[in-house]
Amino acid sequence: MLTLKNVSAGYNGYDVISDISLNVTEGENLCIIGPNGCGKTTLIKAIAGIIPHSGSISIDGINTSSMKRADVAKKIAVMSQISSIYFSYTVYETVLLGRYLHMKSGAFREPSSKDLEYARKCMKAVGILDLKNKQISTLSGGQLQRVYLARTLAQEPSIILLDEPTNHLDLKSQAELIDFLKLWSRQEGNTVIGVLHDLNLTMKLADNVLLLNSGTTAAYGKSDEVVSSKMINEAYGMNVSEYMIDSLKYWQSFGTSR
Repeated sequence: MLTLKNVSAGYNGYDVISDISLNVTEGENLCIIGPNGCGKTTLIKAIAGIIPHSGSISIDGINTSSMKRADVAKKIAVMSQISSIYFSYTVYETVLLGRYLHMKSGAFREPSSKDLEYARKCMKAVGILDLKNKQISTLSGGQLQRVYLARTLAQEPSIILLDEPTNHLDLKSQAELIDFLKLWSRQEGNTVIGVLHDLNLTMKLADNVLLLNSGTTAAYGKSDEVVSSKMINEAYGMNVSEYMIDSLKYWQSFGTSR
């Protein structure tokens, strides 16, 4: 589904990530981990087409460089960490923003009955349909993250990119978000690629893990193999296992399982 070959990217002529290669298959969930400043967010931005890159990024065998930006956005949706609210939209209006690319072009893009119904479907899927008329500025962090998730799903992407999606969420909301994403990828056959700091969340969500260190690939493979490898201790400069809670027991305490 998504293939990266020798991808490098950065800012102002300086590469933050170098020579990254990976292959993510349909329905696979990949987590990107590593210490601060290792290039995780830069990689997400390169995949999304937000910043230029060298090397190749392909979706279903088609190089994204040859695709229109709107066509890439129909395939890939980005859900960033919660930020301050600078506008006053209702939940429904915010979720409908995800339908913009599907609306008929013209001087003013108006949502069709299909767009309205799909937005309702996404709100129902994440459990916020009862909030549809509320202003998003009045919502809690957990509620707001669900709104952003519904907006992301409304794009109908085959790949969702997550950049620290659990920031500002309590433990229950974190577990619910990860459970929903796993269920969504399994049911729809779609892919989640997430940047996470919490290794317990990583173990819960990921099929495979990419460990970055100083902008390059330190390890790439099955989640349990990467998280238990010597490379992760070297990347973080500490014995990670001493600080990790057993993930199965941890999440079972919240009524969930991997």
